[in-house]
Amino acid sequence: MDFYIVIPAHNEEKYIAQTLESLSTQTLLPKKLIVVNDNSSDGTEEILKSYSNKFPWITYINSSSSDKHLPGSKIINAFYKGFEQLDANYDVICKFDADLIFPIKYLEKLSKHFKSNPKLGMASGFCYIEKNGNWILENLTNKDHIRGALKTYRKECFLKIGKLKLSMGWDTVDELLASYHSWEILTDESLHVKHLKITGQTYDKASKYLQGEAMYKLRYGFWITIISAIKLSSKKGSLGLFKNYMAGYFKALKMKADFLVTKDEGKFIRQHRWKGVLNKFF
Repeated sequence: MDFYIVIPAHNEEKYIAQTLESLSTQTLLPKKLIVVNDNSSDGTEEILKSYSNKFPWITYINSSSSDKHLPGSKIINAFYKGFEQLDANYDVICKFDADLIFPIKYLEKLSKHFKSNPKLGMASGFCYIEKNGNWILENLTNKDHIRGALKTYRKECFLKIGKLKLSMGWDTVDELLASYHSWEILTDESLHVKHLKITGQTYDKASKYLQGEAMYKLRYGFWITIISAIKLSSKKGSLGLFKNYMAGYFKALKMKADFLVTKDEGKFIRQHRWKGVLNKFF
């Protein structure tokens, strides 16, 4: 299968070479890989220039944007700047972060999953972080959730869900909409991806309310938002985040922020979330 990869990168000189090296040694090489150098002020571009000169299927573009590292819109805006440079001759499109080390058979194994199951719309491995010299699972979400750092979509699924949303919560709504449109999602526990930078450690302070806003925009409703906020803040080890999430939710409610999904999609999402909650108790 033909894999196209887009990597948004902002000041990633410490990590991007390791990411590109791991992708350039895959047993199944990507057909095209484009890095969007998003307003970097470090040596990121020099590294990208070196790899693009070495591998004809690796390219990069420079992009100007805000220095604020906000989750959601900044990353997806950068993704689209890269995606727009690609043709449509792909089977699988990937949005990867610039601080990952992939196992050598990562793309080959994902290709086998997609080939063996025509209903499979999204697939990935798991992120591992280094702690005290050991690589441990970065346990921020359920194991059936594909992390935003390593999203991989079958082309037909990617188009059916309307591609990626320009908002915090994009990496949740994509899976929910894939399920809504009867696509299956797979996480392969045998695929251990090294995540070199802890999620969220460079996010701007202004981002602290965006998670709650996303819950509103996904039409979670009050009670699902309460449950999700408690769960997420607990996983991140800071119950103080619960207050921020709820403040973001009520801010979006007061402003009547635009939803990311339709009423029917929202109904499906709430039912899906309640089913997940009930399954944990019964």
